[in-house]
Amino acid sequence: MNKTIRRASVFALLLVFSLLIRATWVQFYEGRALADDKDNRRNAIETYAEPLGNIIVAGKSVTGSAATPDSDLEYRRTYTDGELYAAVTGYASQAYAPTQLEGIYADLLNGTDTRLKTVVDSVTGERADPGNVITTIDPAVQKAAYDALGDKKGAAVAIDPATGRILAVVSTPSYDPSSLTDANTAGTAWKKLTADADKPLTNRALRQPLPPGSTFKLVVAAAALEDGLYSSVDERTDSADPYTLPGTTTVLSNENPSAPCEDATIRVALQYSCNNVFAHMAVQLGQDKLRATAERFGFNDETRDVPVRAYPSVYPSGMDESSTALTGIGQFDVTATPLQMAMVSAALANGGKLVSPHMVSQVTDGGGNVLTDYDDEASTTQVVSSDTAEQLRSAMRTVVEDGTGTNARIDGATVGGKTGTAQHGENNSKTPYAWFTSYGEADGKEVAVAVVVEQSNAARSEVSGNGLAAPVAKAMMQAAIG
Repeated sequence: MNKTIRRASVFALLLVFSLLIRATWVQFYEGRALADDKDNRRNAIETYAEPLGNIIVAGKSVTGSAATPDSDLEYRRTYTDGELYAAVTGYASQAYAPTQLEGIYADLLNGTDTRLKTVVDSVTGERADPGNVITTIDPAVQKAAYDALGDKKGAAVAIDPATGRILAVVSTPSYDPSSLTDANTAGTAWKKLTADADKPLTNRALRQPLPPGSTFKLVVAAAALEDGLYSSVDERTDSADPYTLPGTTTVLSNENPSAPCEDATIRVALQYSCNNVFAHMAVQLGQDKLRATAERFGFNDETRDVPVRAYPSVYPSGMDESSTALTGIGQFDVTATPLQMAMVSAALANGGKLVSPHMVSQVTDGGGNVLTDYDDEASTTQVVSSDTAEQLRSAMRTVVEDGTGTNARIDGATVGGKTGTAQHGENNSKTPYAWFTSYGEADGKEVAVAVVVEQSNAARSEVSGNGLAAPVAKAMMQAAIG
């Protein structure tokens, strides 16, 4: 009998022990997973129990919080000029995961960032006061880009070349983040936005690489000068016109058949955007040298954080000579974002030095104390020599003063740029992309800009970098340096 009791007791103890192990597992492991589950409403209740911290532009909040009546989610996010700043802020929603700066700094903005906790907070277990995100955005440049793009589908970026501070990030068509903040109404807005063929939720400035067309000729010219293929932008090149793509019978034409493109100098070739010169130059350099130069400017970088993760701009590999020739004019599989092409102009404007672009200056706690200073952390890379940069700036000025980019002229300012019209669709069956990248300086102020217009109301024959994109860049440069 005693033996039977002992066995039963041991078995009961094992059951209790197993139950304790299971309870511990659920509490400390599965419990953490359940707490972190995006569908756990308790997380949303906690996040929106108090007002969020704010995203700041030029000393003013472009975000806020408002009480949500008759809801266990006590506050919802609000936005000032939501459509204007959507490509910067993203959205914080009671129903959907936050995006852009709202997502990256969610813990800071909702007060759960461990850097915000005081000793009192740690003892009481209370959530800390939320922090704030201080952006580098210049509201005048941002608005100039947004207004100039208007109802066009496109994007624009402006950078301060000397500091890497991003002054504007605009993507159109935009959307109002406020429409997604309230859990009761967000679903309807979400369906409408995601069903829109123009994809307003896509950040075209940072996350939609497209063929850059002739703006990429700046990279090719930089590679030729750095490699010593040509010593000066005013040295005549070895460039037949017309030019037949190697190994094919395909003749590469120039937009202006009467332009002086045969054996043209780099300056003249940029001025008239001579395809024959840069296609042949790409073949002369070879894809490896071109890729190396492109990568110094930032192409093929899959970890570009500004701090939003920007999609990589691409210079391809494994090509034959005819494809390499097409990359010389920014076609084949070359793609770039407006951010990337603004970086090209920024490096050239800054004596060949590329300062890492960033659109957050500082993050602070609720009392204004700086937790991280991104301006101090910006890194600088010598992309090309100061001589190469100076020569290309000079050639870019010729483009604006007496070439394909005259719509970017600004009285009293020095402006250099490069136009681009990139093919779109099979056999260029769709409306081409219009590009412009530039730099401008006046009275000690400087800015680098890139603009792409994907679609507008202009007739196909009127689509050009000078006609559509250059006026947008001009408005942005005037706002920055005027």
